[in-house]
Amino acid sequence: MIPLRDVIPSRTTPYITITIIVINALAWLFELTLSPDVIGVFLRVYGIVPAFFQPATLITSMFLHGSWSHVIGNMWFLWIFGDNVEDRVGHGRFIVFYLLCGIGAGLAHLVANPGSELPTVGASGAIAGVMGAYFVLYPQSRVLTLLPWIFITVVEIPAVFVLGFWFLAQVFSAGAIAVTASTHGGGGVAFMAHVAGFAAGAIGIFVFRKKQLDPWAGSY
Repeated sequence: MIPLRDVIPSRTTPYITITIIVINALAWLFELTLSPDVIGVFLRVYGIVPAFFQPATLITSMFLHGSWSHVIGNMWFLWIFGDNVEDRVGHGRFIVFYLLCGIGAGLAHLVANPGSELPTVGASGAIAGVMGAYFVLYPQSRVLTLLPWIFITVVEIPAVFVLGFWFLAQVFSAGAIAVTASTHGGGGVAFMAHVAGFAAGAIGIFVFRKKQLDPWAGSY
């Protein structure tokens, strides 16, 4: 499933979401200017390397990416779900919420891979937090989704199904990675960070959300 857009219009201009996307894009373009030798050192300095952990990398790592598909995929999901979450928590608090979700995801990766010497980068954990918040805030929303199966079809699917399916996929993948790592070593996608980020967002949104109710929000 490839989400294309949700059905909830933004009530305000999502300044912070747009700014985060721009910063990630500029950081990626900067990475492209680095030579293969330099980029390896750069990612080890500013990415999360559990075996040689530096606290500042919990922030710097979430603005760096490893490939075009990595950065485009992350920014696409942020654009779809970030504007409405920013609407509901407010611009200033959205900055704090986003960073805390990313930090929580990074800490989960550290716990799951304490001896790893591989640098981990990406906004996935923070964006997973935004998705977790959307899951809680807008249970009645729908997402226009591309289904590239035998025939390419675009359908509206309940957001709770799209996000719930994504979350369960991360949980099962994290479990599979854990089993593989116990015998063959770690590496690859930081699925545990995705799980932790989503959970942090789903729980933390109860603290950060504004108290007013909008037409798409659940009745809590």
